[in-house]
Amino acid sequence: MSLSIAHLGPSGTYTEMAAIACAELLQAKTGETTLLCPCPSIIQTLHSTAQQQTQLAVVPVENSIEGGVGVTLDTLWQLGQLQIQQALVLPISHALVSCAASMQDIQTVYSHPQALAQCQGWLNQHLPAAQLIPANSTTEALQHLEHNPAIAAISSQRAAQLYNLPVLAYPINDHPDNCTRFWVLSHTSSQTGSHSSLAFSIPANVPGGLVKALQVFAKRNLNLSRIESRPTKRSLGDYLFFVDIETSLDTPSAQAALLELQEQTEMLKVFGSYTIHNVNLAPIEPIRT
Repeated sequence: MSLSIAHLGPSGTYTEMAAIACAELLQAKTGETTLLCPCPSIIQTLHSTAQQQTQLAVVPVENSIEGGVGVTLDTLWQLGQLQIQQALVLPISHALVSCAASMQDIQTVYSHPQALAQCQGWLNQHLPAAQLIPANSTTEALQHLEHNPAIAAISSQRAAQLYNLPVLAYPINDHPDNCTRFWVLSHTSSQTGSHSSLAFSIPANVPGGLVKALQVFAKRNLNLSRIESRPTKRSLGDYLFFVDIETSLDTPSAQAALLELQEQTEMLKVFGSYTIHNVNLAPIEPIRT
């Protein structure tokens, strides 16, 4: 029986590339075979594993240019039961894919909102008049390109190769060291690793509320590698806080911090401990016009 891995599809997305890296790591570690299961959105990817239709979910959580992926964080908070097993850091290098004869012919550019944001400087310089339209993934619009040369998409070189489409420009992301962190999640409890992630809300928007929660870690010399706020969606100015800690949850200091944090917060959700793996991608020769 193959281990099923849900990811954002269709084939060619960066998340699929992270899922392939996850599958290779599992194969090397356990010898277990895997089955990749593309989903139409990040939300459906997470729900697929939460509802046990798949055993693992691979989702983007943070980009080095654009920061946190809000839909991932919000859905994890709502679901509550999924645990992080592994973090994968994938280099992201975007290509402009189109059947247009030249960039002057392009009127519309499709891609995932994160990809559009990561290329906004390049787009403003080279395609200032083009209409930018968000899509569910970086490969969703590729199937329409050959029927309309006025359309372009921002995607990976791998996607262009998979769909046999020409690359007009590469790389087009605004910063060369662009990378995205992905989480591998399942129902299995995860208590060991180099990092741990959790989220909490505080009882009221009062002075010192957040400081008291963060002092729980500071006084135990636990370093926070990331803190990010997300709206609770209950009222304006009401926030959740997502925190990454550079420690394992099974350490005495982490256990003591969690016990005290429960007293300082309205709600606390712990997403587990994990290690971070940097993914090295093989170079791909793009199809150029």
